[in-house]
Amino acid sequence: MKAIILDGYVDEPACFGVPPYLSPYPRYTAGALIDAGFKEDDISYFTIDTVRALGKTLAEQFKSADVFIIISGMTVPGKYLRGTPITAEEIRALFRLTTGIKILGGPIRLGYSAEGGVAATGLSFLPEDVMVAQNDVESFVYDCFSNFSLKNSNSMPSAYPPMHRYRTAADIAVWSRKGAFIAKQHPEFPNLICELETYRGCGRKKHCSFCTESFYGKPDFREEEDIIAETELLYNIGVRHFRIGRQPDLFAYKGIDDGGAILKPNPAAIEKLYSGIRRVAPDLKTLHMDNGNPITIAEYLDESREILNTIVKYHTPGDIIAMGIESADPAVIAANGLKATPEQVLAAVRLVNEVGAKRGANGMPEILPGINFVYGLLGETKKTYQLNYDFLKQIYDEGLMVRRINLRQVMVFPKTALSESQVSDFKNEKLFRAHKEQVRKNIDLPMLQRVVPVGTVLKNVFMEVSDSKSMTFGRQFGTYPLLAAVPADLELNRFYDVLVTNHGFRSVTGVPYPVNVNSAPLSILKELPGLNKSMAEELILKRPYKDEVDLLNRFKHGKLILKFVDY
Repeated sequence: MKAIILDGYVDEPACFGVPPYLSPYPRYTAGALIDAGFKEDDISYFTIDTVRALGKTLAEQFKSADVFIIISGMTVPGKYLRGTPITAEEIRALFRLTTGIKILGGPIRLGYSAEGGVAATGLSFLPEDVMVAQNDVESFVYDCFSNFSLKNSNSMPSAYPPMHRYRTAADIAVWSRKGAFIAKQHPEFPNLICELETYRGCGRKKHCSFCTESFYGKPDFREEEDIIAETELLYNIGVRHFRIGRQPDLFAYKGIDDGGAILKPNPAAIEKLYSGIRRVAPDLKTLHMDNGNPITIAEYLDESREILNTIVKYHTPGDIIAMGIESADPAVIAANGLKATPEQVLAAVRLVNEVGAKRGANGMPEILPGINFVYGLLGETKKTYQLNYDFLKQIYDEGLMVRRINLRQVMVFPKTALSESQVSDFKNEKLFRAHKEQVRKNIDLPMLQRVVPVGTVLKNVFMEVSDSKSMTFGRQFGTYPLLAAVPADLELNRFYDVLVTNHGFRSVTGVPYPVNVNSAPLSILKELPGLNKSMAEELILKRPYKDEVDLLNRFKHGKLILKFVDY
């Protein structure tokens, strides 16, 4: 049988799969198919962006597939530099095109929503012959296709009951390894980041009103050896960028239940995991993390400091701990069962700065917090916006750093506490937009100037897209990477070192480093720190320059740019 896995991309609070990320879902699903009897040569993987680009040439291949699986779903709103998640219309059209067994899986099972601030809808747009994996798509396909009678059929027998269950850590110990080969079929291989799962499920006894992570139950921790073995397989086929990202709180990995409201961190498990990954992937280029619960860090400062030191020892710089404060308003915190108070979040931010603020080899600080706010929650009032702003201002005024601030409007999914509550009538789009602008101008901009001052050299920025205005946009590989805009037509899919020359609210402008003073265009030279357009024009008129001495003798502003240029 021939199977096609179509990656429509996922974006969850604890999992990301939009390019350059490859989420675990397609890899696990491929591994489950292999475990059920398929061969590697019979499994093809495509992304939705490939389909958009080559749709007509792929149509026949899709039509002839015995099994057609689409993986998709967004449970948090996002904006993407490239790689656009699949739409409901595309899902419907692709399923109508195919004639084999049709399966839809991933977080889309919870509902479909294209943006924040809008309640997720059902899946009524699907053709009737599509089977939706109501729990995990990987366990669903394994349970289906390990059945011999189904494997030799081209459709699901009506009398055959679909199996819907959550997979276990023991399942993916097998499937993550058997499905690692899928990474080589990604159109951007080897320039992609593979998300590594440590566990999922929330250990809190009371869950946040809007969050879908609680649907997975209590944490089901993967063994360190399993994660390390998966990493080794991916590394051996050529993957060099990794993020330990599929968990709600890395600091709670293999945490100890000491009777408190949260798990006590286990520094030994983190040390074993990180050192093991470095042992099997010695020349990796990126090792970052994602989520950390600020209340875990604040309540267990000593253990968290030990974990942070371990992370800094083994990771790569530019790392970020995404911290969900959600709201600094006590009324909203209480109404929605949120995790941490502003004081606890502030304690966590201070500790991460203490350990991670030092600048690393790639130009970025070693590790910084990222702060997440959610708007549209129960109990929200106009005062909420002021309290959130005041909290961010306190962080800035203390001289602390955060790498990025996310201001999101909530997505409401069925069966969450928020969907089953009497949602507040308070919803003011104008106020939200004004608040967002205030944060961008007064917090984000000066904060970014603090994190990456003018003159910082960002190493290995991967150029991804360009526009009609001769601007090229790129990012370092990593978790929540910083966008760098370069005013030149640079070759895409190449790495450059970029000198930071200016700042936007959430991005920087820069030039390739070092700048060739004898060939660089005016658009680059006028961006150099200390120069303006007229000075750059003078610099061009006097070219060529032989060396530093010649530059200093013939260009009166030469001292300003000596450390940035080459000849």
